[in-house]
Amino acid sequence: MNQPLNGKIALVTGASRGIGAAIAQRLAADGAELVLHYGSGQAEAEALAAGLREAGHRVHLLQADLAAIDGGQQLAQRLNALQLPRVDILVNNAGITVFAGIADTQVEDFERLVNVNMRSLFFATQGVLPVIPEGGRIVNIGTAATRIAFPGITAYSASKGFVDALTLQLAAELGPKGITVNVVAPGAIDTRMSAWIHAPGGKETLAQVQALPGVGQPAYIAGVVAFLAGPDGAWTTGQIVDASGGTKL
Repeated sequence: MNQPLNGKIALVTGASRGIGAAIAQRLAADGAELVLHYGSGQAEAEALAAGLREAGHRVHLLQADLAAIDGGQQLAQRLNALQLPRVDILVNNAGITVFAGIADTQVEDFERLVNVNMRSLFFATQGVLPVIPEGGRIVNIGTAATRIAFPGITAYSASKGFVDALTLQLAAELGPKGITVNVVAPGAIDTRMSAWIHAPGGKETLAQVQALPGVGQPAYIAGVVAFLAGPDGAWTTGQIVDASGGTKL
Protein backbone atom coordinates (compact mmCIF):
# COMPACT_ATOMS: atom_id res chain seq x y z
CA MET A 1 0.00 0.00 0.00
CA ASN A 2 1.38 3.40 -1.00
CA GLN A 3 1.90 5.60 2.06
CA PRO A 4 3.49 8.86 0.89
CA LEU A 5 3.29 10.38 4.38
CA ASN A 6 5.00 7.51 6.19
CA GLY A 7 7.20 8.95 8.94
CA LYS A 8 5.42 12.32 8.92
CA ILE A 9 3.55 13.89 11.84
CA ALA A 10 0.37 15.84 11.08
CA LEU A 11 -1.67 18.13 13.33
CA VAL A 12 -5.29 18.65 12.26
CA THR A 13 -7.37 21.24 14.10
CA GLY A 14 -11.10 20.75 14.49
CA ALA A 15 -10.63 17.06 13.79
CA SER A 16 -13.50 15.57 15.80
CA ARG A 17 -16.02 15.48 12.95
CA GLY A 18 -16.88 16.58 9.42
CA ILE A 19 -14.10 17.74 7.13
CA GLY A 20 -11.51 17.63 9.91
CA ALA A 21 -12.22 13.98 10.70
CA ALA A 22 -12.09 13.07 7.01
CA ILE A 23 -8.72 14.83 6.66
CA ALA A 24 -7.37 12.98 9.69
CA GLN A 25 -8.51 9.63 8.32
CA ARG A 26 -6.97 10.31 4.92
CA LEU A 27 -3.63 11.50 6.29
CA ALA A 28 -3.50 8.47 8.57
CA ALA A 29 -4.23 6.18 5.63
CA ASP A 30 -1.34 7.87 3.81
CA GLY A 31 0.95 6.92 6.69
CA ALA A 32 1.07 10.01 8.91
CA GLU A 33 1.16 9.98 12.70
CA LEU A 34 -1.77 12.13 13.82
CA VAL A 35 -2.39 14.82 16.41
CA LEU A 36 -6.14 15.34 16.57
CA HIS A 37 -7.22 18.67 18.01
CA TYR A 38 -10.74 19.14 19.32
CA GLY A 39 -12.54 21.89 21.18
CA SER A 40 -15.76 20.59 22.72
CA GLY A 41 -16.23 17.32 20.80
CA GLN A 42 -14.27 15.10 23.17
CA ALA A 43 -16.41 11.98 22.72
CA GLU A 44 -16.26 12.25 18.91
CA ALA A 45 -12.49 12.85 18.94
CA GLU A 46 -11.90 9.90 21.25
CA ALA A 47 -14.02 7.64 19.06
CA LEU A 48 -12.11 8.72 15.96
CA ALA A 49 -8.78 8.19 17.70
CA ALA A 50 -9.84 4.74 18.92
CA GLY A 51 -10.84 3.69 15.41
CA LEU A 52 -7.56 4.92 13.93
CA ARG A 53 -5.52 3.19 16.63
CA GLU A 54 -7.41 -0.03 16.08
CA ALA A 55 -6.39 0.21 12.43
CA GLY A 56 -2.75 0.47 13.48
CA HIS A 57 -2.20 4.24 13.31
CA ARG A 58 -0.38 6.38 15.88
CA VAL A 59 -2.71 9.07 17.25
CA HIS A 60 -2.49 11.78 19.91
CA LEU A 61 -5.37 13.88 21.23
CA LEU A 62 -5.08 17.58 21.99
CA GLN A 63 -7.83 19.78 23.45
CA ALA A 64 -7.85 23.57 23.17
CA ASP A 65 -10.70 26.08 23.15
CA LEU A 66 -10.07 28.08 20.00
CA ALA A 67 -13.01 30.35 20.82
CA ALA A 68 -11.02 31.70 23.76
CA ILE A 69 -8.96 34.82 23.18
CA ASP A 70 -5.80 32.79 23.88
CA GLY A 71 -7.00 29.68 22.02
CA GLY A 72 -4.10 29.58 19.58
CA GLN A 73 -1.58 29.86 22.39
CA GLN A 74 -3.41 27.11 24.31
CA LEU A 75 -3.05 24.79 21.35
CA ALA A 76 0.65 25.52 20.91
CA GLN A 77 1.41 25.03 24.62
CA ARG A 78 -0.46 21.72 24.80
CA LEU A 79 1.25 20.54 21.62
CA ASN A 80 4.62 21.25 23.23
CA ALA A 81 3.52 19.18 26.23
CA LEU A 82 3.19 16.14 23.94
CA GLN A 83 6.96 16.39 23.32
CA LEU A 84 6.77 15.35 19.70
CA PRO A 85 9.98 15.77 17.71
CA ARG A 86 8.33 17.95 15.06
CA VAL A 87 5.11 18.66 13.14
CA ASP A 88 5.59 18.10 9.42
CA ILE A 89 2.02 19.00 8.41
CA LEU A 90 -0.30 21.57 9.99
CA VAL A 91 -3.89 21.58 8.79
CA ASN A 92 -5.80 24.59 10.11
CA ASN A 93 -9.30 23.22 9.67
CA ALA A 94 -11.13 24.47 12.77
CA GLY A 95 -13.73 27.11 11.97
CA ILE A 96 -17.25 28.24 12.70
CA THR A 97 -20.03 29.83 10.67
CA VAL A 98 -22.51 32.53 11.56
CA PHE A 99 -25.56 32.47 9.31
CA ALA A 100 -26.46 36.15 9.25
CA GLY A 101 -26.26 39.19 7.02
CA ILE A 102 -24.65 42.40 8.22
CA ALA A 103 -27.84 43.78 9.79
CA ASP A 104 -28.40 40.65 11.88
CA THR A 105 -24.83 39.91 12.97
CA GLN A 106 -24.48 40.26 16.73
CA VAL A 107 -21.31 41.56 18.37
CA GLU A 108 -20.78 38.36 20.37
CA ASP A 109 -21.12 36.24 17.21
CA PHE A 110 -18.64 38.46 15.38
CA GLU A 111 -16.15 38.19 18.24
CA ARG A 112 -16.43 34.40 18.23
CA LEU A 113 -15.79 34.34 14.48
CA VAL A 114 -12.72 36.50 14.94
CA ASN A 115 -11.38 34.30 17.74
CA VAL A 116 -11.87 30.96 15.99
CA ASN A 117 -11.43 31.76 12.31
CA MET A 118 -8.76 34.43 12.56
CA ARG A 119 -6.98 34.98 15.88
CA SER A 120 -6.56 31.33 16.87
CA LEU A 121 -5.44 30.31 13.38
CA PHE A 122 -2.80 33.05 13.37
CA PHE A 123 -1.40 32.32 16.82
CA ALA A 124 -1.68 28.53 16.57
CA THR A 125 0.38 28.73 13.38
CA GLN A 126 2.84 31.07 15.06
CA GLY A 127 3.17 28.65 17.98
CA VAL A 128 3.59 25.53 15.85
CA LEU A 129 6.05 27.04 13.36
CA PRO A 130 9.14 26.48 15.54
CA VAL A 131 8.63 22.71 15.26
CA ILE A 132 7.78 22.64 11.53
CA PRO A 133 10.94 21.52 9.72
CA GLU A 134 12.21 22.61 6.33
CA GLY A 135 9.96 21.15 3.66
CA GLY A 136 6.92 21.21 5.95
CA ARG A 137 3.36 21.86 4.89
CA ILE A 138 0.65 24.22 6.12
CA VAL A 139 -2.83 23.77 4.67
CA ASN A 140 -5.58 26.19 5.66
CA ILE A 141 -9.25 25.39 5.08
CA GLY A 142 -11.01 28.40 3.58
CA THR A 143 -14.21 28.70 1.59
CA ALA A 144 -15.38 29.32 -1.95
CA ALA A 145 -17.44 32.16 -0.43
CA THR A 146 -14.40 34.44 -0.72
CA ARG A 147 -14.57 33.99 -4.50
CA ILE A 148 -18.33 34.23 -4.90
CA ALA A 149 -21.05 35.99 -2.94
CA PHE A 150 -23.53 33.98 -0.87
CA PRO A 151 -26.26 35.90 0.96
CA GLY A 152 -26.47 35.47 4.70
CA ILE A 153 -22.88 34.59 5.67
CA THR A 154 -21.36 38.06 5.52
CA ALA A 155 -19.04 38.05 8.53
CA TYR A 156 -18.06 34.41 8.02
CA SER A 157 -16.98 35.05 4.43
CA ALA A 158 -14.99 38.10 5.52
CA SER A 159 -13.23 36.09 8.23
CA LYS A 160 -12.18 33.54 5.63
CA GLY A 161 -10.83 36.37 3.47
CA PHE A 162 -8.31 36.84 6.27
CA VAL A 163 -7.27 33.20 5.83
CA ASP A 164 -6.67 33.73 2.11
CA ALA A 165 -4.56 36.85 2.70
CA LEU A 166 -2.57 35.29 5.53
CA THR A 167 -1.83 32.24 3.38
CA LEU A 168 -0.34 34.38 0.62
CA GLN A 169 1.88 36.28 3.04
CA LEU A 170 3.06 33.15 4.86
CA ALA A 171 3.83 31.39 1.59
CA ALA A 172 6.28 34.17 0.71
CA GLU A 173 7.69 34.41 4.24
CA LEU A 174 8.23 30.67 4.71
CA GLY A 175 9.23 29.82 1.14
CA PRO A 176 12.97 30.07 1.84
CA LYS A 177 12.54 27.19 4.32
CA GLY A 178 10.75 25.08 1.72
CA ILE A 179 7.52 25.26 3.74
CA THR A 180 4.47 25.43 1.51
CA VAL A 181 1.30 27.25 2.57
CA ASN A 182 -1.97 26.82 0.70
CA VAL A 183 -5.73 27.16 1.07
CA VAL A 184 -8.33 24.55 0.18
CA ALA A 185 -11.64 26.29 -0.50
CA PRO A 186 -14.70 24.02 -0.22
CA GLY A 187 -18.18 24.86 -1.34
CA ALA A 188 -21.21 23.17 0.21
CA ILE A 189 -20.06 19.95 1.88
CA ASP A 190 -22.27 17.35 3.54
CA THR A 191 -21.45 18.15 7.18
CA ARG A 192 -23.30 19.34 10.26
CA MET A 193 -22.33 22.91 9.36
CA SER A 194 -24.18 22.59 6.04
CA ALA A 195 -27.31 20.85 7.31
CA TRP A 196 -29.37 23.14 5.04
CA ILE A 197 -28.41 20.86 2.15
CA HIS A 198 -30.94 18.30 3.39
CA ALA A 199 -33.67 20.85 4.09
CA PRO A 200 -36.47 21.25 1.53
CA GLY A 201 -35.03 22.74 -1.66
CA GLY A 202 -31.40 22.38 -0.52
CA LYS A 203 -30.25 19.87 -3.11
CA GLU A 204 -32.19 21.69 -5.82
CA THR A 205 -30.30 24.87 -4.93
CA LEU A 206 -26.99 23.05 -5.22
CA ALA A 207 -27.93 21.64 -8.60
CA GLN A 208 -28.51 25.18 -9.89
CA VAL A 209 -25.13 26.57 -8.79
CA GLN A 210 -22.68 23.64 -9.12
CA ALA A 211 -21.10 22.51 -12.36
CA LEU A 212 -20.73 18.98 -10.96
CA PRO A 213 -23.81 17.03 -9.89
CA GLY A 214 -24.38 15.66 -6.40
CA VAL A 215 -23.44 16.71 -2.88
CA GLY A 216 -19.85 17.38 -1.90
CA GLN A 217 -18.40 14.91 0.63
CA PRO A 218 -15.74 15.56 3.31
CA ALA A 219 -13.51 12.95 1.66
CA TYR A 220 -13.32 15.14 -1.46
CA ILE A 221 -11.70 17.92 0.57
CA ALA A 222 -9.45 15.46 2.36
CA GLY A 223 -8.11 14.28 -0.99
CA VAL A 224 -7.02 17.78 -1.97
CA VAL A 225 -5.41 18.32 1.43
CA ALA A 226 -3.55 15.02 1.07
CA PHE A 227 -2.15 16.15 -2.28
CA LEU A 228 -0.90 19.45 -0.85
CA ALA A 229 0.49 17.71 2.25
CA GLY A 230 2.30 15.04 0.28
CA PRO A 231 5.37 14.93 -1.95
CA ASP A 232 3.36 15.79 -5.06
CA GLY A 233 2.47 19.17 -3.51
CA ALA A 234 6.09 20.22 -3.04
CA TRP A 235 6.02 22.87 -5.78
CA THR A 236 2.62 24.41 -4.98
CA THR A 237 2.44 27.31 -2.54
CA GLY A 238 0.47 30.51 -1.97
CA GLN A 239 -2.52 29.06 -3.81
CA ILE A 240 -6.25 28.87 -3.18
CA VAL A 241 -7.37 25.48 -4.47
CA ASP A 242 -11.10 25.61 -5.17
CA ALA A 243 -12.84 22.37 -4.21
CA SER A 244 -16.44 23.47 -4.63
CA GLY A 245 -17.61 21.22 -7.44
CA GLY A 246 -17.46 24.19 -9.78
CA THR A 247 -19.85 26.38 -7.80
CA LYS A 248 -20.94 29.49 -9.71
CA LEU A 249 -18.31 29.21 -12.44
